Amino acid sequence: MRIGDFLKEHKLSVGDNVRFLFEKLGIHDEKLLKDTENQMGEPAKMSKSKANTVDPEDAINAYGADTVRLYILFAGPVEKDFEWTDEGVQGAYRFLRRLWNYFHENLEKLKLTSYSYEELKDLKGKVKEIRRKTHTTLKKYMIDMEELAFNTAIANIMELMNTLQDFEPTQEQDYKVLKESFEILLFMLYPITPHICEELWSRLGYTKPMCFYPFPKPDEAALKVEELEIPVQINGKLRAVITLPVDADEQTAKSTALSNEKVRKFIDGKEIKKVIYVKNKLINLVVGDV
Repeated sequence: MRIGDFLKEHKLSVGDNVRFLFEKLGIHDEKLLKDTENQMGEPAKMSKSKANTVDPEDAINAYGADTVRLYILFAGPVEKDFEWTDEGVQGAYRFLRRLWNYFHENLEKLKLTSYSYEELKDLKGKVKEIRRKTHTTLKKYMIDMEELAFNTAIANIMELMNTLQDFEPTQEQDYKVLKESFEILLFMLYPITPHICEELWSRLGYTKPMCFYPFPKPDEAALKVEELEIPVQINGKLRAVITLPVDADEQTAKSTALSNEKVRKFIDGKEIKKVIYVKNKLINLVVGDV
């Protein structure tokens, strides 16, 4: 029987003994230890008896308490064990650095910007999508936090952060939406990474700690989808994507599809024999020679 198979069968790991052996031999090579574990069996579970514990204070001193809190809560469901990795801690640290840098890139504009919910009601285009994304994330977050699903809550916050970073505000209205989104993001992160959130909050010009302000609520109006993109197929092959009002009828969908330049190129000189329309899903134009 192979050593690795023996260890697995008896629920042992090379970390049970090899780590102690390496220490006695004066070998302090983590890469060699991991290579040995990978070849001969699974790494040992973290345990004092196996000399493989991690002192979180070392990570706190190197990366800060917020980073460690973020990493632990993002590593997986709270009811499951996880393997501590330096790469995971560094990933959490990089996210907070991105948050910090992005905030300061826009700080001067954000400090001069104020907004009201009334002003954000009749948005169009990209800013409307940004606001919908923000309030959708907030709604999911509140459900996740009630269920102690911290890892999925953090994943959605990170996704929102990516969306905001791709957004390039140019007008006053853009900065109003960005400020609201950024403040909501800080509130969502606050129970997880309170120190950086309080610091950024104060730099926005607020004089009281965040706990003195009401936690934001999802704006149901912002969550409504008024338009959506659906694929246009010609004889079953995808040829274009068009934007339609939600629940548009077949005639609206057909006329919008036929006005699309890419669609016209494929049906030019041909007869539309049939239209297959699945509301809010797709439109398929069946064409043939005249």
